[in-house]
Amino acid sequence: MSDAEIIDLGREAVMTAAMMAAPLLITALIAGLVIGLLQALTSVQELTLTFVPKVAAMLIVFSISASFMVGLCLRLFDTRIIPLIG
Repeated sequence: MSDAEIIDLGREAVMTAAMMAAPLLITALIAGLVIGLLQALTSVQELTLTFVPKVAAMLIVFSISASFMVGLCLRLFDTRIIPLIG
């Protein structure tokens, strides 16, 4: 296995990891912005008010996008990792 193949495999693995994390990170960003806006409008500064809804939103998005994430991971293994092993 050459250096170029190793770098290409690492790049593809990082891109797959970023695509797997994107739905959760975008959800956390949007939920944080909405909750922060509501806190600024109501002047309520409670730490649990930001944490609990953000985690709940992320769990919902994770349950919806889990099949997408597994598909990405399986595609990486089927096309790149397993041919290197076998």
